[in-house]
Amino acid sequence: PIEGVVFLQGDFREPEVLEQLEGALQGRPVDVVVSDMAPNLSGIASSDAARITHLVELAVDFARAHLRPEGALVVKLFHGGGYTELVQLFRDTFHTVKPVKPKASRDKSSETFLVGIGLKKGV
Repeated sequence: PIEGVVFLQGDFREPEVLEQLEGALQGRPVDVVVSDMAPNLSGIASSDAARITHLVELAVDFARAHLRPEGALVVKLFHGGGYTELVQLFRDTFHTVKPVKPKASRDKSSETFLVGIGLKKGV
């Protein structure tokens, strides 16, 4: 264990897990939300895209509720169906939006990260 660190493991789609996380925050806003969540991929592009989109939307909703106005959200996603819509969701939500492909990511991988910085007011 690390002093001051609360470790939670669970499925973010389940209300109980979200409640545990919100309880650990004790009403304090956060500087950064990092989502490395990824669904179990089925190989069916449209189904996988919908699952990825849902997880990113959950992360954005969490950020809207708990992020400091100048904070940042980082999410993992994949190029493919729904990518353009998720970038637009970030543009609607954050002042600065940057797609980032880590150097450690394989060249052929469609994995990328989207960074949103500074929540727009009223979102």
